Amino acid sequence: MGLKKSFSADKTKCSVTFTVSAEAAHGAKQANIAGDFNSWSSTNTPMKMEKNGSFSVTLELDVNREYQFRYLLDNSRWENDWNADKYVPAPYSNADNSVVETFLK
Repeated sequence: MGLKKSFSADKTKCSVTFTVSAEAAHGAKQANIAGDFNSWSSTNTPMKMEKNGSFSVTLELDVNREYQFRYLLDNSRWENDWNADKYVPAPYSNADNSVVETFLK
């Protein structure tokens, strides 16, 4: 898994590519990302499956923010990003949420 970030020329947006590796997907047939950026919808942001079994999606996020998120694999298994910027306790479960930070450095 991993996060790839790039900032717009005017420094107002951060393009973040979220990736679930084939190893982490464990043979999943579909993946979605849910988080602060899509009101935690488990269906609004599907990820594209690559030939190698990994999944990815790129989102444009506002800069200087933190966004909590998780991946939903095959509509049944929630996963965190192994390379998230940090983790925070989820308010509604006994788990952690991944966090991506879009702070300008």
